[in-house]
Formats: sequence, C-alpha cells, structure tokens
Amino acid sequence: MKKLILDACLQMLHSGLTVETWGNISCRDSEAGLVYLTPSGLHYDGLTEDDIVVAKLDGAIVEGARKPTIEIDMHLGIYRARPDINAVIHTHPVYSQVFAVLREDIPPVIDEAAQILGGPVRCTPYALPGSPELAIGCVETLGEAGYACLLASHGAVCAGADMEMAFKVSTVLEMTAQIYQMARAIGKPVTLSDDQVAFMHDFAYNEYGQ
Repeated sequence: MKKLILDACLQMLHSGLTVETWGNISCRDSEAGLVYLTPSGLHYDGLTEDDIVVAKLDGAIVEGARKPTIEIDMHLGIYRARPDINAVIHTHPVYSQVFAVLREDIPPVIDEAAQILGGPVRCTPYALPGSPELAIGCVETLGEAGYACLLASHGAVCAGADMEMAFKVSTVLEMTAQIYQMARAIGKPVTLSDDQVAFMHDFAYNEYGQ
C-alpha cells in the first residue's frame, strides 16, 4: 500500500495533474480497515515509505511520524460514505481549475466523460482548505455514485475502486475540461443526453473490456 502511494504521487506530479507539493493521495485497505495517506507539505519526488501516514476510518493515526495531509477529513469522509471507493486523488489540474474558479459544473460533452465520469462533474461550495466544511461539501457533492467533483477555487477530487481507476477518472476529467473550454471559445458545446450517458456509463463499468 505504501509503495502504491509513492508510485501514485510520482504519477500525479509528472503527468501535470498538480505542481510542487499541492494535492494529496490516499488508498484504503478495506480488509484491515486502514487508510494510507500522503504527508502534509513534502515534495513528492523525495517521499519514502516512512513518510506515509496510516489511519483508521475514525481518524486515529496508527502508523507514521509525519503529519497527514490537511485534507485527511475529506479522504476519510469519502471512504466512510462510499464503500465502493478505495482510492482518492486530490489534484490541482489547470483546465479543471478553470471551472472550479468559475464555480461551474463540467457536463458530459464527450463519450469518455459519459463512460468514466457519468453525469456532470459538480462543483462544491467554497470552503477553506483542510476545513470540515470542505470535507462535508466534497462528500455531499460526490453523492452516492459520483467519482469526481470540483472544489471551488481549489482543484478536483477523483476517486475509484482502485488507484488505476482513480487516475483514469482524473485524466478523463482534465481532458473533458480542456475540450469543453476550447469548445466554448468557438461555440456552444452540446451535452450528451441523460439516456446516452447512463447507457455508456453502465457499459464502461460493467461490460467493456475482457
């Protein structure tokens, strides 16, 4: 689990989904009831397994000498609310943040968004970083079925059943945000219908692939 977090940190940093020390990552060992989290304010390139913090779902730290990410309440809140989620990535991607600054949702305007993100990626009300309000807003905005949301004037939160899926959500969200922004500069983007989105989302998660 710690190696998984370290690899994910480098992937997030070098894929352009964040800069410097911003953003944070976690994963859950559902059998042990433990969550592995990035530490607060350390450069991702220099992290070691000793820097990873391990916590219970109630927030009790069981391993690690570092302070956990300030968004620990957000990560734990998502896991408590969503047993289907085992990996959470909080990113600071440029195009997604454009809409987070506008406090606008990103609609499903491309097939990939319909398949992986489902319906619109909604934006939370603004709350200060690390605050209980931010954690609550994120959990409520994700709801019972969402895998991504925007944090107003802050960034994005993407989740999945595992780390690979959480990164797929992150990548598709940023691509969708970029295409949507570019399309709006030229004309009026056409959003896929609810029926089209529902069909493609179900197909992608339940039938697509080997």
